[in-house]
Amino acid sequence: MPPVSAAPSVSTIFPAGRYRKHAHGRSRFLPGERDVIVYLPPQYGANAARRFPVLYMQDGQNLFDAATAFGGTPWQMGETADRLIAERAIEPLLIVGIYNMGKQRIREYTPTRARKLGGGGANRYAKMLLREIQPFIESEYRTLPGPAHTGLGGSSLGGLVTLYLGLRHPKVFGKLGVLSPSVWWDRRWIVRYAARARIYVRPRIWLDTGTEEAAHTVEDARAMRDVLAHKGWRHLHDLHYEEIEGGRHSEAAWALRVGPMLRFLFPAHETAV
Repeated sequence: MPPVSAAPSVSTIFPAGRYRKHAHGRSRFLPGERDVIVYLPPQYGANAARRFPVLYMQDGQNLFDAATAFGGTPWQMGETADRLIAERAIEPLLIVGIYNMGKQRIREYTPTRARKLGGGGANRYAKMLLREIQPFIESEYRTLPGPAHTGLGGSSLGGLVTLYLGLRHPKVFGKLGVLSPSVWWDRRWIVRYAARARIYVRPRIWLDTGTEEAAHTVEDARAMRDVLAHKGWRHLHDLHYEEIEGGRHSEAAWALRVGPMLRFLFPAHETAV
């Protein structure tokens, strides 16, 4: 992009220097000014030679700060990551939150144009992510290279675009965190896409849904799971599928799933120094 300014933290409640906000970045591929926020693990400042895996997340304003989160309910993703790192349950990692653009969110997070809802801008969003944001992060921070150390995640439409980009660019993103994906979009287009795709590399995928979300959500998620299984993904090996009893389609619900998702995608035994 790259974002043109940086602040040391998002809010005074956060440890100084552990969150960095790059504000008002402009893209060659998409309109408007976009913020990017980066969570740094506690170990980041301890060893100037150490590099870390990175997880890119959609809807970045919802991850860390109640002041920017939808409905004032953040995922508390930084606190969860801190706790799991301290417990040595996950490897220390960077989390990059890419802010959505409000009214442009539907367009940017969808791979096709639906008849009444519009959309279809996911490929342009991918260009911004792959050609601008990722190179900026890799030049600005000490990240580990390659798909084994690079993840992508999101919920709802953010989960849909995560699935699409992960299947389209598996040599970039080797870990996908897919929470309550909008599989319904354009009559389950993503299911048909995955079914016909030639998949030579399989990213590790966390896929979930709540039982108290919209109608047909569980059926949609199962359809996606079944296609992945047919393509060779194995449950609890490179695919974790879960139906959360009573789970809703909300920031509070997704906050509860952050820990298990991180445990599956970034287990501590994979830490590289």
